[in-house]
Formats: sequence, structure tokens, C-alpha cells
Amino acid sequence: MTYQALQTSLRALHLDVFGALHPTADDAAPEGAKTLLLLGPHEPGFWPNFTKAPEYRDGVADPLDRWSKRTVTPWANGHNGIAMFPSDGPPYPPFIQWATRSGRAWVSPVGLLVHDVAGLFISFRAAVALPVHIELPMTAQKPCESCHMPCQTACPVDAMTEKYDVEKCKSHLNAPVGGACMETGCLVRKACPAGAKYGRLPEQSAFHMAAFNPNDPSSDPDTPR
Repeated sequence: MTYQALQTSLRALHLDVFGALHPTADDAAPEGAKTLLLLGPHEPGFWPNFTKAPEYRDGVADPLDRWSKRTVTPWANGHNGIAMFPSDGPPYPPFIQWATRSGRAWVSPVGLLVHDVAGLFISFRAAVALPVHIELPMTAQKPCESCHMPCQTACPVDAMTEKYDVEKCKSHLNAPVGGACMETGCLVRKACPAGAKYGRLPEQSAFHMAAFNPNDPSSDPDTPR
């Protein structure tokens, strides 16, 4: 079992390894875990595949979480691993800690995690703890170190200057002028050069924005925009 073989089999499921580490006692990984893989959407192609899935079409809550569990759990079982998901909890698995420990994700200038490939579009669908020690590739370089950081000025209401002001952000999203963020994705995330070639579609960003801000007045057909 090699890293490359694991990555290839995951990409067949439209997932990718977004980070990996050899956990220590401080990482809160399952007992016996010798390698921990963090999984995210493999682009391009993740979103068109997901929208064909029954979870997307059945009208039941949390379609992406349910798709993730249905897809990743048997893959993990087939590799004698344990699947964990961001929605598991409380207590919730420490995905942010794992991500920064992997050497492929860092805290960005606006406080959000930034990834070497996905940029500010970083998202984790699952983690898999494996009982074997897998040789891992070299870690990456933080993209912000060679960036002019347009993320710092992209928010129309400066909701991410000193700390993330969720109330200010949602007030903007629920106003008519917030349509650009709700319909195509957060302008801060879209401004990140590191994620420019990642291939995430606006429809996917809109899906995540609707999950983040379900009280958006645009969901009411009688509410003028």
C-alpha cells in the first residue's frame, strides 16, 4: 500500500488526499492509527458527480455529509481503516489541528485555512485513520509567502479584518447586495490566487453558502431582491 495507490483509488471516487500525517498521542487520532489521511473534493469533476448522487436529489437534509459517509466508509473499511467526518460529534474530530499538522494547510491572513492546492476553497469531507505507516510526500510551502494577499481587501464589509465577524458577514449576505456572495461564493475565498486553478464551480460554492446562511431572504420567492 503506497500513498500514490491510495490517492489513485480515492480520485476514482472524486476525492483526493488534502493532507496526511503520522499522528502522535497529542493528535486525538483513533488508537492504533499510524497514518491519517485528510480527504477533500477532487477537482475538476467532484460537483457534477455529486449532483448525480441520490443524496443530492432526495430532498433530505445534509446531502453532502450523507454522500461522504456512504462513499468514504466502505473505502476506509476496505483498507482496514477508520473513517471520521467533520459532522461527527460533539465532540468533533480536530480537523483544523490535523490540517495544520499535515504541512499542507495554514492559517491565512484572513483567519481561514488556506491549502496548497485548493487555496481558500479548502474543505474536508472525511479523515481516514490507517493502521499502517505510509511513506508520505514532502510537505508544501505556504502559498501566502509569495502572494500579494488580495483576500485581505476582498470582503465588501470588512468582515475578516481582525477576526471573523460572522454577524456582519451574514447581515451582508441577507441584504440585496449580498447576492454575489450567496450565488457564486464568498468573495474572499474566490480572491485567493492559490485556489484559482482548483476548478471549484460557482454552483458548489452557492450550495455551501446556502448551508452556511440558510436564512437568506432569496430563498423566499416573495422576498424582492
